[in-house]
Amino acid sequence: MLTCRELTELVTDYLEDRLSFMDRLRFRMHVGMCRHCRAYLDQMKQTIRALVHLPAEEIPSDIRDELLQRFRKWKQ
Repeated sequence: MLTCRELTELVTDYLEDRLSFMDRLRFRMHVGMCRHCRAYLDQMKQTIRALVHLPAEEIPSDIRDELLQRFRKWKQ
């Protein structure tokens, strides 16, 4: 079974249907047994629903490049 930390790292992949069958099963089992992660998943779903209604804003290219660079370093 997944830990709470592992679940939070996988939540985006879960919501975007990018998990393998086994990882999806482990994710659902954990959510079924952990009320904190269930609440976290619900919050993420609500956030996504709210963000859909916001207008898209253009990010200046220098800021976008800096964010991408930092994100890539963080993921390593």
